[in-house]
Amino acid sequence: MNSSHRLGQLTFPLPTRPAPVNDINRLDIRPTGASLGAVVRGIDLSQPLDDAIAGALRQAWQDHLVLLFPRQALQPGEFLRAASVFGQPQEGANRRFIRSAGIVQDDEFPEIMLNTNLGPDGKPARENDGLGSLEVVWHSDNSYIEQPPVGSMLYALEAPADSGHTSFSNQYLAYEGLPEALRRDIAGLWAKHDASRNSAGMLRPGLSLPTRPEEVPGPFHPLVIRHPHSGRRALYLGRRRVYPSQFIDGIPLSESEALLDKLWAAATHESLTWTHSWTPGDVLIWDNRYSMHYRTPIDETRRRVMLRTQFQGQALMADTPRRRATRAETR
Repeated sequence: MNSSHRLGQLTFPLPTRPAPVNDINRLDIRPTGASLGAVVRGIDLSQPLDDAIAGALRQAWQDHLVLLFPRQALQPGEFLRAASVFGQPQEGANRRFIRSAGIVQDDEFPEIMLNTNLGPDGKPARENDGLGSLEVVWHSDNSYIEQPPVGSMLYALEAPADSGHTSFSNQYLAYEGLPEALRRDIAGLWAKHDASRNSAGMLRPGLSLPTRPEEVPGPFHPLVIRHPHSGRRALYLGRRRVYPSQFIDGIPLSESEALLDKLWAAATHESLTWTHSWTPGDVLIWDNRYSMHYRTPIDETRRRVMLRTQFQGQALMADTPRRRATRAETR
């Protein structure tokens, strides 16, 4: 989030014509044809959604992990109302780091984060106090807290079509595609989720760069998680920066690095991904537990302004009991 820009300083588009009342008979959900993702048409997210439509959208979200709603025109309050169909919008964990560093933030809508490449002067920049125009590595949002958000929602106000593409990867299929021996090897193992740097590699306000594994801030999470209702298993890797960063608890560091190399290669394999090129008005909602996402660099001469929120987190369900505690946990 770039704290120098406030939501009240942004221009929010208005609908070009009166929106009809949402009707489930106009709801059109079409899979992308890739390993995840579906495009939803016939729905105006600025208008209320009845129980039947909301239920159909939640089912589609569970089935496809990522939903795209093109050509939306939302005010901040409408954005949050639409998000509440999928979960309880909450403040992003990064705001706490920003607040602790004494940086003033816009608190009119604390659940909304401004995702932009604008600098303090209001012009596009390579770096700012958020993700800037930089490449954003594969990650799950806020995996560096104890209860990561179940999902996230992003709304494009301004976005170049030729850069800043967002890709998603299906982590159910990532796990299911692992060799059986590798599945056995990772059963019950947990990994550290590094809170020191954001997904563009920038050090978070108030934190120091770790020099040893024991200095890496953040919780441990299971490498394999289950969906609480279907029981389907998925990889959960979160994010990985240059060592020392993520490591697997309970095994030698050299083995941890080798194992993580295999898991990350599997988790981000091209066959499991779908990529979206943004158009202003696009709304994307994704499951943050069973998919990961990645962003290509943005043309740093072009403006990119988006609203983002995330849904209240819950404890991850481990696939199997955690292996015996180690010295890394008892230090």
